[in-house]
Amino acid sequence: MDINHYLYDLFIDKGLSDDLAKLLNMLALLVVLLLVAFIVDYVSKRLLWRFSSGIAKRTKTNFDDILINNKVPRAIAHIIPLIILIEFVPLVFLDYEYSENIIEKTLKIIAIVLALQIIRRLLHSVRDYLKSLTRYRDKPVDSYIQVFMIFAWILGVFAIFSILTGITFLKFAFTLGTASAVILLIFKDTILGFVASIQVSINDMVRIGDWITFEKYGADGDVIEINLATVKVQNWDMTITTIPTYALISDSFKNWRGMKASGGRRIKRSVIIKVSTIKFLTSEDIEKLKKIQLVSTYLETKSKEVDQYNAKNGADKSVLINGLNLTNFGVFRKYLQTYIENHSAINKDMTLMVRQLEPTSQGIPMEIYAFSRDQRWENYEFIIGDIFDHVLAAVKYFDLEIYELSFGPNTSAQN
Repeated sequence: MDINHYLYDLFIDKGLSDDLAKLLNMLALLVVLLLVAFIVDYVSKRLLWRFSSGIAKRTKTNFDDILINNKVPRAIAHIIPLIILIEFVPLVFLDYEYSENIIEKTLKIIAIVLALQIIRRLLHSVRDYLKSLTRYRDKPVDSYIQVFMIFAWILGVFAIFSILTGITFLKFAFTLGTASAVILLIFKDTILGFVASIQVSINDMVRIGDWITFEKYGADGDVIEINLATVKVQNWDMTITTIPTYALISDSFKNWRGMKASGGRRIKRSVIIKVSTIKFLTSEDIEKLKKIQLVSTYLETKSKEVDQYNAKNGADKSVLINGLNLTNFGVFRKYLQTYIENHSAINKDMTLMVRQLEPTSQGIPMEIYAFSRDQRWENYEFIIGDIFDHVLAAVKYFDLEIYELSFGPNTSAQN
C-alpha cells in the first residue's frame, strides 16, 4: 500500500480541497519521518555506545577508550538516521518539488558537516593516543592534526559549494585551482607553519617542555604548546609569549635542553682584581697565608719547590723579582680552585676551573667556570650567590682588592 496516496485519498474523502490535502499529507509524512529518524538515532546511539564500551573493556589498548571519550561512536550513530532522511525526503515532498530540492541539499550539507565532525573527532583521538605514548609526547602532533583538518575542511567546502551551485565537484575544484595564487597568499602562514613544524620535528629542534630563550620575541621559559601556526612559551614570570612556528627555522633561538640533559647548569662569572694590588709574596706573606687551610698544603709544597729552584740557580733574593716567586694573585686563584672543587653544590664530573681572563682597563678578571648540580633556577641563583659571597669576602685575606668605580667630588670618575 502506498502510504503517500493513502493519506492523500483519505483527506480527499473527508471533503478537503486538493491543495489542503497535499499539505496535510506532506506534514503528516514529515512528522512520521522525523519521529522514525529520532527513534533510530536514539536506538543506534545506545546500541553503538554499548557495543563500543564492551569492546573497550575487553581490549588492552587505550585507543578505543580515547575514541569513546572523544564521542566518535556517538557521531557515527547519526549516519543511519541521516541516510533515512535523505532516502525518504522525496516521498514526503513528492508534491513540493522546490521544497524537496532545498531539503535534499540541506541534508547533504549536513552529511558533509557530520563527516567532517567524525574526521575531526577521529584525528583528535589519534592525537590524544599519540600524546599518551612517551616517544610522541613532546612532538608537535597538533600541527599535523591541524593540517589534515584544513585539507578536510577545504574538500568539505568544495563539496558544499558544489551542492549549492549544481556544478560537479571536479569542475568546481578545477575552477578554484585557477585561483591557487590567491589561496596560497591567504594560507601563506599556514603553509609556512606546516613546513616549519615538519622541520622542527625531523631535526628535533624543539619539544614540548623544552626551556627556550627567544630574544626577538621576548620569550624565556618552557614550551607548552606547538601547533601549526604558533608556539606558546610560558615565561618565568608566568606570562605567555606566542611565536610563529616558522620563526623557529628562520631566526636564532637558544634551547636549554642540552643543559638539562647534561646534569649541570653552567656558572660563568668573574670578579675584577685591581692590578695595583697584585704582588710577589715574601716569606712572611707565605707564612701568614699558610694559616688558610685550603691552600696550606699547596703553599708548603710549592714554597719548597721555589726555594730549591732558587738555591740551585743562585737567585739573588735581595731583589724579590729574581728567580721563582709566588704571587698573591696566583695563590688566590689556587684557593678558589680548591674551594670550588670542595663545594657540595658543584658537579665534579663536568668542567671545573678558575682562570684569569685578558686584562681590561679596570683590572684582571678572575673567572669561575663550573656547573651546579641543581638546575632549578632559584637554587642555581642561591648557589652562585653563596659562592661569590665567599669570594668577595675572601679577597682581602690575600691583600687583593676588587675594582670598584667611584665618583669623587672633583673628578668624573676614578679608580
